[in-house]
Amino acid sequence: MTTMTLKNKQRGAVLFLALMLMVVLTLLVLSAVRSSNTNLHIAGNMQQQAEVAAAAQQAIEQVVSADITTITAASTVSVTNGLTTYNVTVAQPVCLSSFPLLNNDPLLPAGSTCITGNNGGNSGNYTASASGAPSKAATACYTQQWDVQATVLDNNSGATATLHQGVSTISKNGKNTC
Repeated sequence: MTTMTLKNKQRGAVLFLALMLMVVLTLLVLSAVRSSNTNLHIAGNMQQQAEVAAAAQQAIEQVVSADITTITAASTVSVTNGLTTYNVTVAQPVCLSSFPLLNNDPLLPAGSTCITGNNGGNSGNYTASASGAPSKAATACYTQQWDVQATVLDNNSGATATLHQGVSTISKNGKNTC
């Protein structure tokens, strides 16, 4: 008789607790899945941004490998990165500063024709002091600071990047091109 009364007094409390735990676990799993998807999107966006930035940098390096003092307009450079080809717009380089090199400047290229003599021509000679050391006189060469800007837009993902690269050059043509 005692077994009969115990069975009648059970009201399904264990079943109710088990269902509540299942609901809580389901919510935790859904939260973890949503968080994983968000993190996956963030990682994909970061990868895409890094790819367009690399394409912009590669385009700048292609432009800088030429004589940037002769570039007179913006250009579009095609860069292939993996399976994707990016069209990168490289703006006309902007000269920020230009200073003549002195004939005793260590930046002056060896055997340079920039050094002018007393007559102002490109004779390769330079004026010397009484001790025979070269005097500090301006040469026909200029050290210049340039800013090169590249912009790229990936139409598939919408990722965009604009990079500025500073470039230091020595103008060996005897002209201040700034």
